[in-house]
Amino acid sequence: MIKVGIIGSTGYTGLELIRLLHNHPNAKIIALCSRINAKKSVIKEFPSLIGYIDLDFITPNEKKLFECDIIFFATPHGVAMNSVSKFLNKDIKIIDLGADFRIKDSTEWSKWYGMPHTQCDLLKNAVYGLPEVYNSQIKNATLIANPGCYPTAIILALKPLLETNIINTKSIIADCKSGVSGAGRSTNIATLFCEINESLKPYNVNQHRHKPEAQQVLTDIAGKEVNFFFTPHLVPMTRGMLASIYVDLTKDINVQKLFEKHYQNNRFIHILPTNIYPQTKSVKGTNNCHISIQKSNNKLIIMSVIDNIIKGASGQAIQNMNLMFGLDEGLGLEQIGLLP
Repeated sequence: MIKVGIIGSTGYTGLELIRLLHNHPNAKIIALCSRINAKKSVIKEFPSLIGYIDLDFITPNEKKLFECDIIFFATPHGVAMNSVSKFLNKDIKIIDLGADFRIKDSTEWSKWYGMPHTQCDLLKNAVYGLPEVYNSQIKNATLIANPGCYPTAIILALKPLLETNIINTKSIIADCKSGVSGAGRSTNIATLFCEINESLKPYNVNQHRHKPEAQQVLTDIAGKEVNFFFTPHLVPMTRGMLASIYVDLTKDINVQKLFEKHYQNNRFIHILPTNIYPQTKSVKGTNNCHISIQKSNNKLIIMSVIDNIIKGASGQAIQNMNLMFGLDEGLGLEQIGLLP
C-alpha cells in the first residue's frame, strides 16, 4: 500500500486528490497538511468527507510526513521548491501540482513568476508529468512537475500533428475557455459569483503563465521552435476546459485516422467521430480528454476538452503516481463521466 501525504490539502486540487485517492486500491492517505487548519478535524471543515476520512490536519513540518512514500504538493508557486529537498533526501517521491518545476530555464521561470528560482539543480532533474508524452521518464522519476490545465489540453491536441511535421509551427492559435475553479480557492474579487455570473471574458491575453510551459513541451515534441497565440477565457461554470486550436496544414492527409492511430493505446484520450463535437460535461469528473478534428482545405480546427481539476491537475497527478510505482496507470481513475 502506497502511503500518501498531501500538502495544501484544502484547495480544489488537494480536495480532489482526497476524493480520488479514497477509491485507489493501492494507496492510503496518512497525512493531510494545512497550516490554517492544523489540528482541526478534516470532517469538521469538509463534512462531505464524513465516513471516509478520519484524520486531523497537520502542519508541513510534522514527522508524520516522513512516513509517506509519496507527497503531493497542491500549493501555490514558490512553496514546493523550498520544501521538497528534505523529502527527496529521504527517498520520498514528490509530485508538485504547482508550477515550480514546469519550466526548465530558471531565468524564464523567474520572469513569469516574479521571484528567483532557488532550486536550479532540482529543476534540471524534474520530469514533466504528461504521461502521453513522457511516459518512460515518469516511470523512473522521483520529482514530477504536474502540468498546468491549459497546457494539458493544448499539448494533447497538437502532439500528433507536431510529431508528423504536418503543420506550420508559427501560426498556431489556441482559443481556450476554463471554469472558475482553475483560479483556485482563495478569495478574489474577479472570481466572485456576481463578477463572473452571466459573463464571459478573456484574460492574460497571450501573457498567461501557462504559455511558456506549453511552448517548451511543444518545441520538444516538434524538434524545432513552436510558437502560438494563446487567449484564455473565464467561463461562468465550476469546472471544465475547452481548447480550440487553429492550425495551417502543410500536407494533405487523413487527420482523423492520424489521431485515432496515434492515441489508440492511450486509455484516457478519446478521438470523437467527425460529426461529434466535444463538450465539457462529457468529461466532467473523469481523467479523460475528448478530441474532435474538423478540416477545411488546408485549415484544421482541433477541439480538446478536459476536466481542469482532474486531467488538468489531480487525476493526472495520480496517473503519474501510478507510473512511478509500476502500477497500471488507470488505477483509481476509471470513473465514467457524469450523465446529463
